[in-house]
Amino acid sequence: MFGIKYPRTFHLPSSRGRTSDDKVLKNIDHLLGQEVIITEKMDGENTTMYRDGFHARSIDSRHHPSRDWVAKFHGTIKHDIPEGWRICGENCYARHSIAYNTLKSYFLGFGIWDEDNQCLGWDDTLQFFELIGITPVTQLYRGIMFQNTIDNLVKKLDTNVIEGCVVRVVKPFGYDDFHKSVAKWVREFHVQTNEHWMHGAVVPNKVLT
Repeated sequence: MFGIKYPRTFHLPSSRGRTSDDKVLKNIDHLLGQEVIITEKMDGENTTMYRDGFHARSIDSRHHPSRDWVAKFHGTIKHDIPEGWRICGENCYARHSIAYNTLKSYFLGFGIWDEDNQCLGWDDTLQFFELIGITPVTQLYRGIMFQNTIDNLVKKLDTNVIEGCVVRVVKPFGYDDFHKSVAKWVREFHVQTNEHWMHGAVVPNKVLT
């Protein structure tokens, strides 16, 4: 199942960083009352790994120096990825708008899809990540989703160093239900560079050693 593009994540209604091209949820009624996890949205490159290869958000993405580290990392875990499964995460090797100095890893996982195109539940996801050595994105909240959950959380975020957050249901869900199960809140003016990061020199972020 190589070559499945990661779905587009809708913005939450209160997201400040949305543009005219972005998809925005009309409301969050479908999330209210559900158990969710909210994780830090990383300023990296969406990356999908399979047993036989990997790609950035664009399936036909070409070689770029910022992907060299993740290519080597993929080589160390690819035989642990079951046939037909894919692992999605953020390649944070190259600095974009936020300079990270305390990353736990250059690749931070946030989802696993099985051979039936089902996204695993969060607990199974964390268990599998631990099993094969993938660091998950930072969890900011776990609990029931209320109308004010996101607003209360983002008030505490330092948007100078955090791009935003992503909310997803804890339970498993299918590919066609992605837009009902995952959404994001992004800081205002979240892109703060004058040129696209891929067009300049690659400046590595820093990991904790």
